[in-house]
Order: sequence, then structure tokens, then C-alpha cells
Amino acid sequence: MRTFPRAVLSATLVISLSGCAMLPGSGPREQNIHRNAAASSKNEASTLGYDYVVVDVTRATLPFMTPDKTGNFRSFGASGQGAPSLRLGPGDVIRVSVFESQTGGLFLPEDAGARPGNFVQLPQQRIDQDGRISVPFAGVIQAAGQTPAAVERTIRERLQDRAIEPEISVEIIEQNFSRVSVVGAVDSPGVYPLREGGVRILEAIAAAGSLTGPASGTFVELQRGNQTVKVAYRAITQNPRENIFLAPGDVVEVIEEDKQFFAFGATGLVGNFNFGAEEVTLNEAVARVASLQDNQADPRQVLIYRQETRHALEHMGVDFSETEFHQYKEIPTILRANYRSPDIFFLANEFKMRDGDVIFVTNAAAIEFQRFFNNATSVTGNPLQVRDNIDSY
Repeated sequence: MRTFPRAVLSATLVISLSGCAMLPGSGPREQNIHRNAAASSKNEASTLGYDYVVVDVTRATLPFMTPDKTGNFRSFGASGQGAPSLRLGPGDVIRVSVFESQTGGLFLPEDAGARPGNFVQLPQQRIDQDGRISVPFAGVIQAAGQTPAAVERTIRERLQDRAIEPEISVEIIEQNFSRVSVVGAVDSPGVYPLREGGVRILEAIAAAGSLTGPASGTFVELQRGNQTVKVAYRAITQNPRENIFLAPGDVVEVIEEDKQFFAFGATGLVGNFNFGAEEVTLNEAVARVASLQDNQADPRQVLIYRQETRHALEHMGVDFSETEFHQYKEIPTILRANYRSPDIFFLANEFKMRDGDVIFVTNAAAIEFQRFFNNATSVTGNPLQVRDNIDSY
């Protein structure tokens, strides 16, 4: 059996005697921190209390990985409904016109023959806060919540026995109730009126000056009453069924939310990175972090940390019979991609990153071994040489 050079044995002896005290470090040491603490909850276990599973990214497991939650676009749930009928409400300004079949009636005197048309227009009036209007000879009428046609019928019924074959017209002069608000990341946020025949959500956004940011990172949140639903802008433009009709009082908020992933370990860059697009593949993510470090990374251990559903993991072949994951809806999962595999670039081009994913690239074993020798050299002051392959020991 081969032996280490004398310098290695010397370094090992010195390190054994001195422990960590002679290795490089800065700041307070672990033993001092815990020894001087008034109280502590120290964990000696290898993990921090999270149970997790490890799944290799393969052609067999890839189809069962759940997509990004923002990729599972929630539906507005009203695509089958037609345009809502416009209803009157407090603040609306209307004008009532009364038509009679001949002069000598309630509104048209005998000497009205020279008038152009057998009708009279009543003064404009604003629907009050109680939702009411007043019409001569018809009295007070509840207009709020009614369509103009319904108000017309009510007035006609009340004048039927007093006017000569009356016909009524209710015209909206100023619409202040049947409106929607468009706010957020648009050029001209504001309040916009609806119209008979309906206004769809993309029309309202266009009326507000369209988007201020890229469509790929934009979401549309619709608040209707006590319910709020957020859908990706791309989902609306690509699926006409999601381009629903708006209803009075709706609030449309356009939100810019660029998704992010995080990268640590033996990568060229570390930190958080914006998607900058609707989708990012694993290949694109690795390129975004300046790839793997040639002299440091273990390309077999590119790890992606995320939460995955038990149902999906079971389809990937994970056996839960000996675990206690049954109470979890989502399970901490480490997906492992092997960038030594010759076909990995095909596979990683189909792997979709999710918002909040963490990429960690481990150091190669040789790097950890080299660090030991570097520390030993700094202790002994003698350069160390490894004569044989590390794997032979």
C-alpha cells in the first residue's frame, strides 16, 4: 500500500493536534457561540427538521412534475356568460321622453299640432342616492338596479289610464354607475363606462392605454364583489374564453410580477434571477447563472429545490410506504439533474423552471479534497503533492 508523503503526515498530525483553531476563519467560533449563550436549542442532526425526497430528472419523471402555479392559470369562470345588461344606479343622469298617439292628451295639449312630433322631453334628472327618480303624473319610481327598459315599462303602466296610448323612452345621458375601474400597470388608469352590448376585459385594458410592461410578466386581477381572481395576461390573449365581459363595479388591476429563481453553489453567478420571460427552461437558467464552474462544480449534482405534490411524486416512482408524508399536501423535493449525461441538454430544454425554484450546484469531490491539502499546506508551510490517484486510497 502506498503511503502519503512526509509533509502530508506532518500536516495530518498538526491538524489533529490543533483541531480547527489553526485553519482559516473569521468571526466568533461555533464552540464559543454556544458556550457563551444564556440558552440555546442546538441541533446535532444532519438535517434541520425537514423531511424531503430526492428525484432524478429523467425522461420518465419529467412528465409528472407539476408546472408553475402561475402556469396553471386560474379561470375567471364566467366565459360562457353573455354581456350583462346595463342597470341604472345612483348618480346616473337620465332623460325621460313621453310619446302620445295624438294631441289633447296628458302631455300634448290641443294646440300642439304645430309641434314637430307627438312627444315631450322631461328635464334631465340624476338618480338619487336612494335610487329613485320622479316623473310627473307617474310619481316616484325606483330606478336603481333596473334596466332602462324596465323603468320604461313602469312609467307606461302608471300613465296608461291618463295619457293617450303613451310610449316611454329612458335615455342615459351620463353614466356614473355602470362603470369599471382599471388600475395598476397601464398607461392611463381610471374609471371607464360600460356600454350596452358589453365591454370585455381586454377592451377595458386597451382603453386604459394598454400595458406598461412586458406581457410575459403581467397578470390581470379581477375583483368582483367579495371575490378576486388573478389570471396571467397571456392566458387571456391566448384563450378567448377568458376574455370575459365586465360587470358594473368590477375592478381590474394589471400587475407586473416577474417570476424569479435563485442560484447558489458552484455557479458563475449566485443570487436571484428574474425570468424575464413567460417560461424559462433549466438550460436557460444554467446559462443565466454563467453556467457551472469548470474547476469547481460537480456537473452530476445540479440540484433544484422545490415543493412537489405527493400525487406527482408517486407517479415519479417515489415509495411513501415507509414514510409519514401522508399529512403533507406538498413535499419538499430535491430534483437532481446529471449534466454528465450526454443527452441532458435535450432533457433540460424540456424542464420548466418554477417561480421560487432554488438551483444549487455542489462542489466536486476533488475540490473538497484539494481544500484539505491547501489547509494542511498553510499549517506546515510545506507544499504538498499527491503522487497517486485520490480514488486509490
